[in-house]
Amino acid sequence: MTLDGRKITIIGAGIGGLAAALCLRARGAEVTVLEQAEAITEVGAGLQISPNGVAVLRALGLEDELARGAVRARAVVLRDHARPGELLRLDLARHAPDMAYYFVHRADLIDLLAGAVRAAGVQVRLLQKVERVDPGPEPVLHLASGAQIRPGLAIGADGLHSRARVALNGADAPFFTGQVAWRAVVANDAGLGPEAQVFMGPGRHLVCYPLRQGSAVNIVAVQERADWADEGWHHGDDPDNLRAVFAGFERTATALLERVEDVRLWGLFRHPVAARWHDGRVALLGDAAHPTLPFMAQGANMALEDAWVLADSLARSATPEDGLARYQARRRPRSARVIAAANGNAWKYHLRTPALRGAAHLGLRLGGAVMPGRMVRRFDWIYRHDVTV
Repeated sequence: MTLDGRKITIIGAGIGGLAAALCLRARGAEVTVLEQAEAITEVGAGLQISPNGVAVLRALGLEDELARGAVRARAVVLRDHARPGELLRLDLARHAPDMAYYFVHRADLIDLLAGAVRAAGVQVRLLQKVERVDPGPEPVLHLASGAQIRPGLAIGADGLHSRARVALNGADAPFFTGQVAWRAVVANDAGLGPEAQVFMGPGRHLVCYPLRQGSAVNIVAVQERADWADEGWHHGDDPDNLRAVFAGFERTATALLERVEDVRLWGLFRHPVAARWHDGRVALLGDAAHPTLPFMAQGANMALEDAWVLADSLARSATPEDGLARYQARRRPRSARVIAAANGNAWKYHLRTPALRGAAHLGLRLGGAVMPGRMVRRFDWIYRHDVTV
């Protein structure tokens, strides 16, 4: 079945919203994207697009263009924060050569999707801030300008502070996890190779990987602390604060931090997966439905999966309501499982007790030595999941 002539409005021109626009348009829908900003731009930082996300981009015909500007990952390496050498190398090139795993700048992915959306004939309307969503069989979108839009079908891809989510589930109740994170991008003066490196220390860890064909390095640094920072990616901080927290880390990490001139800090909050993803002809997608902590690098990938499954579910259903119900049934259990994995992952990097940390690190070394392939494959249920087949 197709969606020929079906009029669909998407709130938000982020990764999920743009991908959904492409997936829906490919099935014949007439799609309009509403974006509150004056232009589709993203400063952001790095993303890891794992094979499950790449599968969607490949099906949309975008993988080759993505690959030209990104870095294909060859490994993920876990290290002790203060000692040279590797604890565990997850060698993707050797043990999973068929898996396409990319490091990409968020702005580059947004540009790629935005260009494809416009080429597909999707209408993108800027400066359209949605203040309220009235769900039901005839939804109404109330704009900040005072205008109202009555779409045939509305998709809330409006992120962490989604108006659509509030309309379907009521006010959210996130809680501070006791962790904050910094993001920064620096020049790859040291020539770091195509791998993600994770430096694990007591109460904190740092991840770095190359971007833009290896010319830059993305840094994400997480600290456990009682003082919380606002949620959101765009709060500036003094780079010296970041350097002070990670003083004493191994020289590769500290050398990168010395190059940081601009850094963003945000508090990590845990949100529940939305109980209701649809009501009448309104549905949620991406962070609006299932905000996730960054510890499995799956936020963008889950949004890409959502986009494909949403379009596929609508195309397979006799009515929009049936399609949205099918979409939630297909997506919510998997999203909840992935988010639970992310929620449980951070503590493994932050072990404080020396004896416990030493035992855990020894276990990583032994696992990598005895069964390296199995260590790579332990997250196959995430990475090898392909929603397009």
